[in-house]
Amino acid sequence: MIPDKTARVLELETRLADFMDRHIYPNEARYFREAEELGPFRVYPVIEELKPLAREAGLWNLFLPDSERGAGLSNVEYGRLCEIMGRSLLAPEVFNCNAPDTGNMEVLERYGTEAQKQQWLAPLLDGKIRSCFAMTEPDVASSDATNIQAEIRRDGDDYVINARKWYTTGASNPACKICIFMGKTDPDNPDRHKQQSMILVPMDAPGVRVVRSLPVFGYYGVPDRASEVVFENVRVPASNMLLGEGRGFEIAQGRLGPGRIHHCMRLIGLAERTLENMIDRAMQRVAFGKPVADQSVTRERIAEARIMIDQCRLLTLHTAHKMDTVGNKEARAEIAMIKIAVPNMACKVTDWAIQVFGGGGTGNDFGTAIAYAIARVIRLADGPDEVHRDQLARLELRKRKGLNHPGWTPMVTSRGLPQ
Repeated sequence: MIPDKTARVLELETRLADFMDRHIYPNEARYFREAEELGPFRVYPVIEELKPLAREAGLWNLFLPDSERGAGLSNVEYGRLCEIMGRSLLAPEVFNCNAPDTGNMEVLERYGTEAQKQQWLAPLLDGKIRSCFAMTEPDVASSDATNIQAEIRRDGDDYVINARKWYTTGASNPACKICIFMGKTDPDNPDRHKQQSMILVPMDAPGVRVVRSLPVFGYYGVPDRASEVVFENVRVPASNMLLGEGRGFEIAQGRLGPGRIHHCMRLIGLAERTLENMIDRAMQRVAFGKPVADQSVTRERIAEARIMIDQCRLLTLHTAHKMDTVGNKEARAEIAMIKIAVPNMACKVTDWAIQVFGGGGTGNDFGTAIAYAIARVIRLADGPDEVHRDQLARLELRKRKGLNHPGWTPMVTSRGLPQ
């Protein structure tokens, strides 16, 4: 059962919603304008102006459960707040709750040494720097992370890194100072899941080069500053290794569970706001002599959207509750389910909204096009639908095989079994 909202969450919801009304929504047009005019290699002033206001309001670092460094909220509690933040693409970074920084901070909190935490986690939590995560590579299908060819080679007291990565979120931001890099330290290990390691790479290390910013459906800088990055004979101290050689997949599983649920929480907020805008537009526009809201196809889509959003919210909160009570590993089936269901729901709801807005829905005037872009890219981020479906099916098959039953036991009707 999903826990009821606590008094603290209700109070934070009120403060967060008020902040969104007063500071986030009125600045969205400026945010997108700055992103377009300044480009993906600049810091956007509007974000830096709003961050101190968020800190003063006590709405800073609300994530990071089970840590004294965070707000001390459970996944369920943070999920309810994350949905509110997800209503705007501007909001998460203003509250220091944006990807990939949240995931990277959780990795450092969970797996980093005290020295690593002092050097990198502290300034990230303080909002003084940003970070990126380098896993995906252009030359291999990175949905199977065992394909990754990035080299992490030990050389005395250092590791030497060579790789070409892309869709490295956040790398083009000049405030990005640290990269969590995934590559192979032991490519000949017979256990393919022990070949990989994660290591901290300062972005100003010699040999690190951000080649270009990669557009997401034509958008540069928003929503996530995806970038192509080359690492050429980059030398970092051996002390930058996270947890130990061969433990990259172990870290990835610890990182991606919370990351996936955060993506879903934010997308639910974005879908909710998109539905609200869709309804408002449908009531305003007149076609064939009556408001679009009175057309039966539009009403059907509004009803279906309402059902889909609420289904996904309940499933996501249920998943968060399971993560809180039995851990990420035991909740892996539910995490897979929301990672499939929520982005697909958001894509469908946004697609219906675009139809209501007409041609304008494909442009930048109403936010529907970029909402679709982020929903669609999340179907790939942190693992594509196909990988999660395969994992979910294998878990279901394993569960069924583990039951002690005599075999196939179909329901018998009054007509008996089919011949």
